Amino acid sequence: MIAIPSISFADAAVGDIIITLGEDLTDQQKKTLLSEMNATEENQIIYVTNEEEHKYLGDYISKATIGSKALSSTSITIEKSGSGLEVNTKNINWVTDEMYLNALMTAGVKDATIYVTAPFEVSGTAALTGLIKAYEISSDEAIPEDVKQVANEELVTTAKLGDEVGTENASALMAKIKDEVAKNGIPETDAELRSLIEKCASDLGITLSETDLNNLIDLFNKMRDINIDWNQVGQQLDKAKDKISNFLNSEEGQSFLQSIKEFFIALWNAIISFFTGNEQSALGVPAKGSTSLNNATFIKVG
Repeated sequence: MIAIPSISFADAAVGDIIITLGEDLTDQQKKTLLSEMNATEENQIIYVTNEEEHKYLGDYISKATIGSKALSSTSITIEKSGSGLEVNTKNINWVTDEMYLNALMTAGVKDATIYVTAPFEVSGTAALTGLIKAYEISSDEAIPEDVKQVANEELVTTAKLGDEVGTENASALMAKIKDEVAKNGIPETDAELRSLIEKCASDLGITLSETDLNNLIDLFNKMRDINIDWNQVGQQLDKAKDKISNFLNSEEGQSFLQSIKEFFIALWNAIISFFTGNEQSALGVPAKGSTSLNNATFIKVG
């Protein structure tokens, strides 16, 4: 099962699964993780080294945090165009599903189902290296080194921010800023960028420290200077908004909830109108003597 198939990675098609294994896993750990990921002999398997992990993470977290062994493992299933990204994890205790989503979008990964796992609890920062490597090979498209670096920096920056404001808030803030950038571009000056970040944080009810604010300004300045396909990022974000935990707390999310509320109010009024025999429009004003939901209490989601 661990043998690497001879078929070309560039031949990957919808439904194909590519697996990355940490090079330092024991044989038993490899066997366990492959079984967990439902691997078969047809799956393409590549290995990620500890050297690669240090290459992409060494500038953002300490060597001790990265460690001396490559253990994080992943599977990436190629989905049909327009499917968006989905991430699930096991034994990952610092990086969240939403953080992977955001960083993968920055790196240019699209339309895939991702699974990240390890033989025991790990931070999860190194898994992004394997995912990007697998996607590169499957798509036969090289991701620029500076884009890989920024995606890894984003992952760590968001995880550190999560320690300060909560993981859901950190992921939602990153997604909201990127959504604005995808629509309008990255502001040209630090002052404008600061204003954008502060507004996004305010909309989500997040208070940023000066250090966190400066870290985000620095990160998005780097994003401005490299070749990120913001149109694609925006498209992937549109498909992933319901997966970003705090999205429904944002202004856009609340508008979405309000539209759902109004739909059910109209539906209820139509039912009441039907049973009272009132000939008013089924989706119009409630029939005389009917009960309206306009003053009903709705539970806030999110």
